Amino acid sequence: MQCRYIYSGTTEHPIYVDCLKALESSGKWPIVMLHGGFHNGSAYLSTPDGRNGWADEFARRGHDVYVMDWPGHGRSPSFADFAKLSMLDVGRSLGVLLSEIGPAIVFAHSAGGPIAWWVAENYRAFVKAVVGIAPGAPANLVPVLEIENSDNSVTNSTVGNAFVSAPDCPAYVDRDFILKFWANSPRFPHQAFESYVRSIGHESPRILNERFNIGASGLYLKNHEKLKDLPILVITGELDPRHPREVDGAVAQFLGADFIWLPDLGIRGNGHMLMIEDNHLEIASQIGCWLDSKVL
Repeated sequence: MQCRYIYSGTTEHPIYVDCLKALESSGKWPIVMLHGGFHNGSAYLSTPDGRNGWADEFARRGHDVYVMDWPGHGRSPSFADFAKLSMLDVGRSLGVLLSEIGPAIVFAHSAGGPIAWWVAENYRAFVKAVVGIAPGAPANLVPVLEIENSDNSVTNSTVGNAFVSAPDCPAYVDRDFILKFWANSPRFPHQAFESYVRSIGHESPRILNERFNIGASGLYLKNHEKLKDLPILVITGELDPRHPREVDGAVAQFLGADFIWLPDLGIRGNGHMLMIEDNHLEIASQIGCWLDSKVL
């Protein structure tokens, strides 16, 4: 598979992007893959146990694929004020990439969801479709949360185990957190857990607080009706602690999206990291069929 890389993004927040050419020319739209919090684009490039990732799979299916690292993540340049990085900063950098490569389909995982919804609204001419993989909701659907406890934690069933991050330094997660929220399913490649842990980095506390809409800081859509004519898919597994059926179903309904709850297709046991679990190609096939049905 031919692979190269480029740098894109804004001057303040440049991004590193892996570029995989389609195996054969097909006329299909390119795909940009957006990772979630604490992660980087490697989650799409390969699995922790060494299997080819979704980037290769969708290039095989005829799409040019662009896998970006958020600013300050992975191989994207770091900067001194990382703790101030916002979802809007990531969205603007993604918008620059889209304007440079032309219209594309955006895949967005987890905390990449609110960023993708904002980009779809504000860079509409450059977004052909969005595939939300257990995606975070736009702030329109997330209740405003305030600090309530002495340990700075908050809990709300609509976002699940929300927490407040100290604003002055990068946030980190420990092994227990990783096991509880990202590696909890039987589909996760547990034999490669240590490799996966080594891929997890730091995160901007501002982005985390935006994700949980602490103090109304989340990324809101001003006019979500603009997305009603945009093909959108939300796809979720049954064992994802923060993404029960009713939550992601509500996101899909709000956005006028199609919703795949994997158990409805007889696909059981998946958690949050759909792109690296042991049936990741089966899930990619479902997404590919949806893209084909939309002639994308």
